[in-house]
Amino acid sequence: MSVSFSLLSSLSQPISLVSLPLSSLYTHRFYLTLPLPNLRTQPPLSIRTFYKFPKPLFALDSQLSDADDEDDDEAAEEYDDVPGEVSEGIEEEEDDSEDEIEDSVNGDADVIATEVKSTYEEFKWQRVERLCNEVKLFGEEIINIEELKSIYDFRIDKFQRLSIEAFLKGSSVVVSAPTSSGKTLIAEAAAVATVARGRRLFYTTPLKALSNQKFREFRETFGDSNVGLLTGDSAINKDAQVLIMTTEILRNMLYQSVGMASSQGGLFQVDVIVLDEVHYLSDISRGTVWEEIVIYCPKEVQLICLSATVANPDELAGWIGQIHGKTELVTSSRRPVPLTWHFSTKTALSPLLDDKGTTMNRKLSVNYLQRNSSGEKAYDDEGSRRRRSRKQRETDMSPPSRNDMNTFRRSQVPQVVDTLWQLETRDMLPAVWFIFSRKGCDAAVQYIEDCLLDENEKAEVELALKRLRAKYPDAVRESSVKGLLRGVAAHHAGCLPLWKSFVEELFQRGLVKVVFATETLAAGINMPARTAVVSSLSKRIESGRTQLTANELLQMAGRAGRRGIDKRGHVVLVQTVFEGAEECCEVLFSGLKPLVSQFTASYGMVLNLLAGAKITRGAEEDELSISRAGRTMEEARKLVEQSFGNYVGSNVMIAAKEELKNIESEIEMLNLEISDEAIDRKSKKALTTMAHKEITDLQQELKAEKRLRTDMRRKMELERVSALRPLLKELEGGSLPFMCLQYSDSSGVQNLVGAVLLGSTDILDGQKLKKMVHALDLDGENIHINSSDGQNSEPYYYVALGSDNSWYLFTEKWIKSIYKTGFPNVALAQGDPLPRDIIMSLLEKEDTQWQKLVESDLGDLWCGEGSLETWSWSLNVPVLSSLSEKDEVLHYSQGYHEAVEYYKEQRNKVSRLKKKISRTEGFREYKKILDMTKFTMEKIRRLKSRSKRLINRIEQIEPSGWKEFQQVSNVIHEIRALDINTHVIFPLGETAAAIRGENELWLAVVVRNKIMLNLKPAQLAAVCGSLVSEGIKVRPWKNNSYIYEPSTAVLNVVNILDEQRSSIVQLQEKHGVKIPCCLDSQFTGMVEAWASGLTWREIMMDCAMDEGDLARLLRRTIDLLAQIPKLPDIDPLLQRNAVTASSVMDRPPMSELAG
Repeated sequence: MSVSFSLLSSLSQPISLVSLPLSSLYTHRFYLTLPLPNLRTQPPLSIRTFYKFPKPLFALDSQLSDADDEDDDEAAEEYDDVPGEVSEGIEEEEDDSEDEIEDSVNGDADVIATEVKSTYEEFKWQRVERLCNEVKLFGEEIINIEELKSIYDFRIDKFQRLSIEAFLKGSSVVVSAPTSSGKTLIAEAAAVATVARGRRLFYTTPLKALSNQKFREFRETFGDSNVGLLTGDSAINKDAQVLIMTTEILRNMLYQSVGMASSQGGLFQVDVIVLDEVHYLSDISRGTVWEEIVIYCPKEVQLICLSATVANPDELAGWIGQIHGKTELVTSSRRPVPLTWHFSTKTALSPLLDDKGTTMNRKLSVNYLQRNSSGEKAYDDEGSRRRRSRKQRETDMSPPSRNDMNTFRRSQVPQVVDTLWQLETRDMLPAVWFIFSRKGCDAAVQYIEDCLLDENEKAEVELALKRLRAKYPDAVRESSVKGLLRGVAAHHAGCLPLWKSFVEELFQRGLVKVVFATETLAAGINMPARTAVVSSLSKRIESGRTQLTANELLQMAGRAGRRGIDKRGHVVLVQTVFEGAEECCEVLFSGLKPLVSQFTASYGMVLNLLAGAKITRGAEEDELSISRAGRTMEEARKLVEQSFGNYVGSNVMIAAKEELKNIESEIEMLNLEISDEAIDRKSKKALTTMAHKEITDLQQELKAEKRLRTDMRRKMELERVSALRPLLKELEGGSLPFMCLQYSDSSGVQNLVGAVLLGSTDILDGQKLKKMVHALDLDGENIHINSSDGQNSEPYYYVALGSDNSWYLFTEKWIKSIYKTGFPNVALAQGDPLPRDIIMSLLEKEDTQWQKLVESDLGDLWCGEGSLETWSWSLNVPVLSSLSEKDEVLHYSQGYHEAVEYYKEQRNKVSRLKKKISRTEGFREYKKILDMTKFTMEKIRRLKSRSKRLINRIEQIEPSGWKEFQQVSNVIHEIRALDINTHVIFPLGETAAAIRGENELWLAVVVRNKIMLNLKPAQLAAVCGSLVSEGIKVRPWKNNSYIYEPSTAVLNVVNILDEQRSSIVQLQEKHGVKIPCCLDSQFTGMVEAWASGLTWREIMMDCAMDEGDLARLLRRTIDLLAQIPKLPDIDPLLQRNAVTASSVMDRPPMSELAG
């Protein structure tokens, strides 16, 4: 048994040795010769203990050493340590010998040991310092893998060793390994080697918070003087040997380097660049930054690219090797802490997978759970199996309908407290619980009423809160304090950065047991837990809802399992209304997505690549001076076409097209094998002449009868539709009737869905619905239905809300029944809207993503997910079992009944012919041929599926980006920022090339506008805030809606700028450029208030914004203001005002580095 010292580093009181179990004393190597009673009389011992110390007092047989390096299956101990946490088997340091401890207990001192102060980080720092000194004495030739391994007091993993060896050979390295597997160790070892050689390393991360975290960690290893930080907010020791920065900062530095006529001096004397989280290359909005860095980076600089597990790391390594230089790929699929997958329902926490971990646990199937919940035995005894009819058994075994599944799943959805209780009783805390909305995270904290902390832990939290409140009173999120004192907290973008850092610190110390977080927590922040809970497989994005990919799911799962602490990590997926264990396994086993190029041209890119001669302000007149040689368009094209997308296009597309061609050839050959001629040829060979003739004649007759059956079925459907249409038209003006929709899905499962009919798309007043119908071309389908009066007409589409809270769009084809009962279309009070209008407004309110369920030549059936607001309406749709046939209003015509009888008779005729064929003389041999044909058809189906995947893969390969580069160039040329023919860059272009932002040209136009000189510092800040407020929103669930109004001067300037913005947008549209030009005055008053000196408490009082949103807006504004004094050709007055405004605004609780 081991003791947790998670809080020792922060306790003010020492811990008595008597409080330690004897087993812990043995584990910690306190080998004392005193009897236990004497031990208890001693004063307390103050101990600081960490993961693993250099050497134990006494050697253990199980201790790993570098000599055991061949055994690659052993896991390394914790590298990315969590301060204050302890693993089993802590070893005491070498300096305090057994005799010293004994003397201190018996002798003159009353304390056994004042403090064991040598820590893992401190000892690692000493080793790094010693290695650096040795290199100074003996030369850098002594740096090898053994020297770097000696820095760590645990044996490193195989993939870490291979990566370091590749780096030492002078290669660039691409490392692809699971989340939390210790990739940072590779970068740290490279930094040790680089610092020891007296050279320089840049470490880049995609997030400021992650940069701050790495900055703190590297300072502990290399010392404060050797580590610097460079983000949009801060510049600390920027000339240090190890410089941590955000990825965009490095890209902008490379712009300066790549624009020079000669870059022989290298990029600021840097020798190594680490690109952490390089899988962000696939990020739609930011992925281009990583590609640009690789393209622009001088070839003499070594790259270390650290990526989570992706499907195509070989393509990434091949691309870097082709454009940058020798690159080695190191991959690892093994997690240092294995994961166990669970599934949580209202009543149980069960294994998600079977014993082998390859398929779903069959006890989680809907059929099995339904039988269990209804009290049926999973397996019938032999007697009851014989007594029940075959039809009954088939009915029991048939898959449930979609409506039945949704009803059952709804009953199995657990509350937050249900799943938490399951985790707590199984000792699976602490946990990171992913919920994909801020509101959901905050609500989950409120749901938990039980305290998860003991009294000591609660006291520690209260003390930590007291300290935070004393230092940063505005950083305390008062609405979360109660939850924090119960051991639970929310962590999302709506919280202040300081508060999020505080929650992270408490979680790492074991004082927060559950953190409810959005998915941003999965992106590299060091918050490992025993368990990761994923609340849903889908999340809401701007265009609607989207399902998680396997990459995203595994990224979140990677938070589970603390290396050196947990033997296993746990991942819990949760039952939802629309997602069960089947859907969870489908996502889990769907396979990793490949990295996809997101390379796009920006104004900054084009200006920095093409700019050459520039106009400088002379004393008398403008002078043309050559400062650098700009690239020609052809040179720029060669650079741009080095994108990852082009590499994939030139290699993967060739291979994919070749494979596609082979598949199509194979399908063509197989189709020949199953043709009527081939089957007839094989039949002649296998059968006698008489038997062959008999079967052939019967088969021809069977085909003719089947065609007739198909015609009769269509006639029956048309008669049914003809009967439905006038009835539906009659119902459109009255109440909203209940109905039953019927369809069979791709698996052949018949689904019956209860719904309430709103009406046809022709009469419903919904612009989004009409646009969707037009976009899907549902109003132009080439389908004609014979009505009862003999005239042809196109199918009508109707809209209904299902009892499963789904929208349905359908034709008469999919209606099974219509009932007398329904929602009265009557307003609740005079002046209120009608129910039909209310429900339609809910459909219009949401950006519904429509999915085709089934298709037919009589019109398709589409489905879209409802919202929380439609939920109450769907609950009032009765279950189908409560509606009887007497309630039906659908009565078919005599023609329909006759068509049904004809169809049944024809179907029986086909069945009799099949039986007759089966009794013929040569049927057994003929059946073998048919079975082989079916096998071939299944093979064709699989090949077509593979072909479809290949086609999708080819379509994902983006073009080079050269077209976008030319379009941006044309805008720059026309607006007179740069002459793309002479490469003369004008002042507007100089400013745009130097500024950072989403649309550099638009920002340059604004800051160069003379009207900005009339603004006071606070007003200037407000206008700058309007340029960077994209994505900031008013939160509708806030109980208040107050936002500070801007001054008249600010509004006037924004109105003038809006005219300029319209001109730029028109110019962009003319050339096909789609870069946003942000200008939003909604939040300018908030920025002006903060820049005018209002306190945080005053500005947030009754505010309709989340704290985190406002903080992010203010930080963006400060970042833009801080750039203005550094921009070329900017009026000094504007620069002074910008300095004044940014200095006033940059105060707590804004600072992300504070504390």
